Amino acid sequence: MKIYTSENNGALKLSFVGELDHHGAKTAMKTIENLIDDYLPRDCIMDLSELSFMDSSGIAVILRVNKRMKDMNGRAWVENPYGQPLRVLDAAGIDRVVKIFAKTR
Repeated sequence: MKIYTSENNGALKLSFVGELDHHGAKTAMKTIENLIDDYLPRDCIMDLSELSFMDSSGIAVILRVNKRMKDMNGRAWVENPYGQPLRVLDAAGIDRVVKIFAKTR
């Protein structure tokens, strides 16, 4: 699993590539926490368009990012999930907690 980043005008975009499972979630969260500390973004966008697999550990990552941003008076949301990751997000009802945009591909 890789995370690519870009920052624009106070918005940190995290692009997830590969599989976000229990093996990669701990490392991913540490990386994301460091990026949030470095950039201190107002918004954090989690782009899942290149994510091929996600399990409940991925949901935990999304919820932790959302909480971290709220604690900083910021916002977080998910963009472009599709396939298996979208099914996991829908089954968990994550959209009741974190906004999800562009659910179709």
